[in-house]
Amino acid sequence: MRPEIERAVALLRAGELVAFPTETVYGLGADAGNAAAVAKIFAAKGRPADHPLIVHLPDASHLARWAREVPPEAEQLAAAFWPGPLTLILKRQENVPDAVTGGQDTVGLRVPNHPLALELLAAYGGGVAAPSANRFGRISPTTAAHVREELGGRVPLVLDGGACPVGIESTILDLSRDTPVLLRPGAIGAADIARVLGRAPETAAPHADAPRVSGSLDAHYAPRTPLQLVSSDGLLFALRNALVAGEKVAVLAPTVQAISHDLVTWKQSPAEPAGFAHDLYASLRELDSLGCIRILVQQPPAGEAWLAVNDRLRRAAAGSGEDDET
Repeated sequence: MRPEIERAVALLRAGELVAFPTETVYGLGADAGNAAAVAKIFAAKGRPADHPLIVHLPDASHLARWAREVPPEAEQLAAAFWPGPLTLILKRQENVPDAVTGGQDTVGLRVPNHPLALELLAAYGGGVAAPSANRFGRISPTTAAHVREELGGRVPLVLDGGACPVGIESTILDLSRDTPVLLRPGAIGAADIARVLGRAPETAAPHADAPRVSGSLDAHYAPRTPLQLVSSDGLLFALRNALVAGEKVAVLAPTVQAISHDLVTWKQSPAEPAGFAHDLYASLRELDSLGCIRILVQQPPAGEAWLAVNDRLRRAAAGSGEDDET
């Protein structure tokens, strides 16, 4: 066992926190069976106590340790997409701490597709609860440096696995009720799920009795700088208004426009959804550090391929410009 993995396992077994990379974002991990350890996640992040966590497993054989009901559809999806960016919501086992589930009768489970995460989970041999390793509501980290900048000494160990290849959080699919419901879009889309199950999950607004899940609040993934989503025409209009007012602004757009000014910082976004998702959080962090009045983001196209990106941007815009405590 490599020394850093050995140290990480020892910390988890001692009830301490370890940040580690997944294919989506970096997670802030604790022993999912230890309520006192899980409480340290909430304290480090400033996360509301009723907001559930996702438990990361070494492989699909661990499902029954955490879920009391594993329907055939869960087994089909695990076989198709694990390890990978898909979280399944299932009825929880009685021994799963309320701190993990937010007091609900369901638990979120997934097997991450990152070699360092899989090495850690295999060595640990159990479930690790791990939300994104950042202050609650803020931009998720996609590098170890982001974690250190965000949480500093709150985390005893940050395992560095490089930049996360996917870059946005996992798809969350509810299988705890009669009909599969997509509760959070991600890299695995409704069409991907339908190809495995033979039926499409519901993608409309969840029912009132849907489980609460990570990243489902209206305001989330947000920079401190106010973020405004604009159309391509609206972008030029907003820029002209900002320049007239003498305001310093940052722009995230697929094409760098003709407007060039000392008050405007341009960041080019990839024109296809996977690339946009991969770069999104790192780009927002970069632009957030510039001390601008606002960040202008050109609205990506509509359609299922862009669903997850548009979801993150909408929530980032709703939560931007707020203090950590709000």
